[in-house]
Amino acid sequence: MEEITPVFKVSELNRGIKEILESSFHEIWVEGEISGFKESSLGHIYFDLKDENSLISCVFFKWAASKCKFEIENGLLVKVRAGVTIYDKQSKYQLQVKELISLKFGPLQAAFEKLKEKLKNEGLFDQSRKKKIPAFPSKIAIVTSPTGAAVRDIFSILKRRCPNMNIILYPVKVQGEGAALEIASAVKELNENFSDIEVMLVGRGGGSMEDLWAFNEEPVARAIAASKIPVISCVGHETDFTIADFVADLRAPTPSAAAELVAANNEDVLKHLFQMEKRLLQSLRLNYGKLLSRFKRFTQSRFFRNPYAIIEDRARRTDELAEKMFRAVSLKLEKSENALKLQSEKLKNLSPYFPLKKGYSLVTKGGNPVRDASMLKEGDEINVAFHKGSVTAGVKKIKENL
Repeated sequence: MEEITPVFKVSELNRGIKEILESSFHEIWVEGEISGFKESSLGHIYFDLKDENSLISCVFFKWAASKCKFEIENGLLVKVRAGVTIYDKQSKYQLQVKELISLKFGPLQAAFEKLKEKLKNEGLFDQSRKKKIPAFPSKIAIVTSPTGAAVRDIFSILKRRCPNMNIILYPVKVQGEGAALEIASAVKELNENFSDIEVMLVGRGGGSMEDLWAFNEEPVARAIAASKIPVISCVGHETDFTIADFVADLRAPTPSAAAELVAANNEDVLKHLFQMEKRLLQSLRLNYGKLLSRFKRFTQSRFFRNPYAIIEDRARRTDELAEKMFRAVSLKLEKSENALKLQSEKLKNLSPYFPLKKGYSLVTKGGNPVRDASMLKEGDEINVAFHKGSVTAGVKKIKENL
């Protein structure tokens, strides 16, 4: 009898493979280089982990990635703790990362990055809290080893560039056990007992990361951040960076550079002052020339020769305006007078007495004008007004039609 081979659906096969992978590789450690890094809008991280021969896809979900204390980037060599799973919709197996450790950093570098991130989040690196370094300090303090090359370089530069500067050297250990506490204590004591110090240099010469480590410790960082005296950090060489550099008000690449920052060269200062004096004199000469020119124009002006000229001009102008106004008023009055006469003549022509001049008469009875003979009867007494004078008469006979 022929054996029947089972037939799987694609989803069934993927689920089976997923169960085998997850049970066989529940939690493993894998080492490789990050490639193809990307972060989703939800905060999940996707990347490939590769070596010289192969690669595997990885997913680092947000809730796990949030515990990572350093920045993930392409090219970083890492070791991941993960489980192997399969994204069955695409038949794609991948690592689900639970923990990620950078192999780029040793224990010291990892501690450095951790403290740096902590202090940065507290705002201790913010530019807004940095204090201004005075341009020409007369009193400074130096916190460093009294026997190192750094202090010799600093004093040599200060003596040459600014021999009259008042300097306080606070000797401390700059490496080894207890160095960080000595440096932090020195910064605090200088703030408490020497309020007239204008700027403080804190640093040492070059060395390995282990040699410079005291300047990466939290007590030193917090003491510098709390200092009321402006602090210039000057640790190691130009390529060396420490936590002290980030919290200080200013970082100098070397101790010698720090000395040059706080001590302006006397020759440079004198040269600068000479240039300023030269520009000031040029400005004064220019302004003097402008004022002299204005003074000459004024003394040669008509008003200077005759101070009353301006009053005379104003008086003439006032007379002209008054005369102009008088003419305008007179003309307006004349027009108004002529208009009044014209209206008066019109009124006269409308008067009932105007026709009397032509020989007509005005007949009234009892003060009322008689316009029709029918208004009278024989024997009535009437008044007849002429252009000149009037008479009283009696009605003898009435004719209603002419």
